[in-house]
Amino acid sequence: ESTKLLSRQLVAVCKAKGVKHIVISPGSRNAPLIIGFTNDPYFECYSIVDERCAAFFALGVSQQIKQLVALVCTSGSAMLNYFPAIAEAYYSDYPVVVLSADRPEHLLEIGDGQTIQQEGVYGKHILYEANCKEGKRFDSENLKQINKALNAAIEQSGPVHINLPFSEPLYETITQTPIVLELIPPENSISLDKITQAELKHWQSAKQILVLVGEIPPEAIDQTLLKRLIEDPRVLVMTETTSNLYHSSVVNAIDQLIAPLSQEEFEELRPDILLTFGGMIVSKKVKAFLRTYNPYAHWHVGPNSAYDIFFCLERHFKSSTNSWLEQLPDASTDSSEGYQTRWLKLRDYRRTAHKKYLQKLPFCDFKAYEAILESVPQNHMMQVSNSAAIRYTQLFELNAGLQVFCNRGTSGIDGSTSTAIGAAVGSGKPTLLLTGDLSFFYDSNALWNNYIPSNFRIILVNNAGGGIFRILPGDKNSDNFSTYFETKHSLNAKSYCDMYGFDYLHAASLDTLSEQLSGFYNNDSAPKLLEIKTPSELNDRYLLDYFDFVK
Repeated sequence: ESTKLLSRQLVAVCKAKGVKHIVISPGSRNAPLIIGFTNDPYFECYSIVDERCAAFFALGVSQQIKQLVALVCTSGSAMLNYFPAIAEAYYSDYPVVVLSADRPEHLLEIGDGQTIQQEGVYGKHILYEANCKEGKRFDSENLKQINKALNAAIEQSGPVHINLPFSEPLYETITQTPIVLELIPPENSISLDKITQAELKHWQSAKQILVLVGEIPPEAIDQTLLKRLIEDPRVLVMTETTSNLYHSSVVNAIDQLIAPLSQEEFEELRPDILLTFGGMIVSKKVKAFLRTYNPYAHWHVGPNSAYDIFFCLERHFKSSTNSWLEQLPDASTDSSEGYQTRWLKLRDYRRTAHKKYLQKLPFCDFKAYEAILESVPQNHMMQVSNSAAIRYTQLFELNAGLQVFCNRGTSGIDGSTSTAIGAAVGSGKPTLLLTGDLSFFYDSNALWNNYIPSNFRIILVNNAGGGIFRILPGDKNSDNFSTYFETKHSLNAKSYCDMYGFDYLHAASLDTLSEQLSGFYNNDSAPKLLEIKTPSELNDRYLLDYFDFVK
């Protein structure tokens, strides 16, 4: 192990608190940490060169194992490359700890190489920062700070930062020696914020209750409690693709239902109580609806943050969803046609129109997503990149039981592939990444990874640019649009697959796509990528016409 006591303390506390997965990027200043983690068989260590990819990989592992994952980097700009993933972890409630090596204090701001101001670098995007100091007199305080940081990540489920200065020499080792550890255990207490009598009375008197479910892990909501909630005719449940919640009496393609509504229909849909569970909401249309036609009360249930996204948040119940639902009374016995029935009938009409519209479409993004989503086996996990990929996915009724994830904390395209690979490694499940071209090429270093399972699959919908920008207002025929918004390109993924050992498949028509999908998920010795080339000019028109058609 390292001669550096600070490194030995840190490694020992991580082990004591069950931090098993360690993602390491190469460096010299972090040598004491690398020595400590890689020489203890308890730890599962991964070596990933690109720090941005490493951080999103760690986020994907954390997403699946629901435990704290550590990132180890050298000093200087290395830790800055973690920032996009740290921000995502902060807003998605994924526990990750950054362990950044640093120069000792006397070498800061004197022009020494690979040195920046590392203290406070993540600002408001972490739960806790521990700035350790080098020297025997700081041993006790360092240990206390390390405990506090790791506990914050475990208790509050989010990212923390521990900065660790090391003087040279950095590579010296000693035989294992016992160290005295003062461990502060995490509290791990689950609160139950109870419904007051006044709130219960409000719930019972409400005529229209809309439940909007954001991003939650699979099987997070007890099916018996969900069934009891849905049996109330006053309750309409809307779910997003990332809610992983399946039931025959929910609206699971929100935009499909509400996009064509008239002003009068929006008024009819306006709820007395809006109840939200889970994380970030994808649908811009439901946000616009609830901001314009404010619910009379918005309640959010969840142990972490509650966002006033509709500008009418009245109550945040700091509780698990299941514990909160257990407090509700049995469903109303009113047998008359209620709020729920009215909107489920319209949902069924929209679903029928959806199928009719797709039957008449030529090959395009929309048709490609239809074929893809019908092909995904039920035992797969699906990771979806941001922008067009997640928005198209939201328009479809998925196979029940499919597990779906997306980086919606900050909604960036920057680490979708890396997160998907980390999730595949963390879960051990066969995994599909459904991605667009800009997201894929932006994060192409994600494939520079020695841990990609052979059952990992990528489907890349390549429309030669940021097709989603064509849906937005503006002149689509100008050079400025194609260069600076759509960012047209002629890239393809074949050379990446050759370089990184992926089997490469290609489709540019519905017939070839169906043919390629037929054996795509079969077990093989290498991961696979299927690239689908779609025409970029008409995709936006087909999508905009869709909402008129389903009306």
